[in-house]
Amino acid sequence: MKIENIINLINGELLNSPTVTEIDSATVFYSKIDNGDLFISNNIEDINRAIDRGAYAIIYDDKSIKIEDNEVAHILVDDIYEASFRFLRYVILNKDVSIRYLNMHELSFAKMIITQKSNLTILSDDWKKAFEQILNSNDRLFVGSNKKILSMIKPDTKILSKKADGYIIMDTLFKSTFKIDKFIYQEKELVPFHFDNLCRAVYFAKEYDLPYEIDRVKYTKHFTPVFIDDSMSSTSSKKSDRVLIFVDNIEDILEAKDYIKHNGKWIKSIVLTPPKTKIKNMMDNPIWFENEEEAKDIIQNNHFNYALVYSLDKSIVNSIKNEYSLF
Repeated sequence: MKIENIINLINGELLNSPTVTEIDSATVFYSKIDNGDLFISNNIEDINRAIDRGAYAIIYDDKSIKIEDNEVAHILVDDIYEASFRFLRYVILNKDVSIRYLNMHELSFAKMIITQKSNLTILSDDWKKAFEQILNSNDRLFVGSNKKILSMIKPDTKILSKKADGYIIMDTLFKSTFKIDKFIYQEKELVPFHFDNLCRAVYFAKEYDLPYEIDRVKYTKHFTPVFIDDSMSSTSSKKSDRVLIFVDNIEDILEAKDYIKHNGKWIKSIVLTPPKTKIKNMMDNPIWFENEEEAKDIIQNNHFNYALVYSLDKSIVNSIKNEYSLF
């Protein structure tokens, strides 16, 4: 690609008069530079390494960077992030690719049930990695859950608006029996308010002829229950009515509280969050914890059936058990 065309494309300014006029490829990682490539970075050390590896052109927005090699095109832009995606959008115009937005639940289920992902690229939430994934891939289908990155890649990125035919037959907060496309799945580890996300993930797999198995459904990282006994050890759901529910998003806390309100009035539930976590439309206030140790103390010293724990990992269960056994 001609350097002159790149400059026009990204609204850049050529700061010197190099002899080179074209580049072969582009990257945001100096370690991937080959002779004749374009490098995009503000890091002066990485820029020097890229030049040593044979870079023909550099794009950056840091005006303090000095030209060390006049044989290499130095291109200044207003915003390196925006310039990178202007370049990427141009590149994908020449590729027959589909880019789809999946929310975090849809993406978790898609990753879970799709059995063959060789033709599917799941985009990183790191813009540099996502840039590289698309630029240097022959794949035709890209999905991600970062709206900001996807809108920069393709402003009209489609969401999953359709879902497979299905309905829930019977449910508790932790198990669901449901029917999807004429097949019944019994007592799967699926919280009922995630069901629509699963149905959209199934439709997505069918839309792109991706093989899938709904039997692979289990709890996602976004909502993970761990049942505990009186000694704070993890146990079977059949042996305990006390459960720690590890949640990484506010929406699921509200959904769970609403489910409990309408389906389990006998249940004593508490919510643990870091300080100043805002949870709109929740009647009772959460219990704040400053750190993991304080969260463990709250769990040990409070009566509850369900404890929704926001932003902590389920690995704390083992340390709670070990500390509890000392007394």
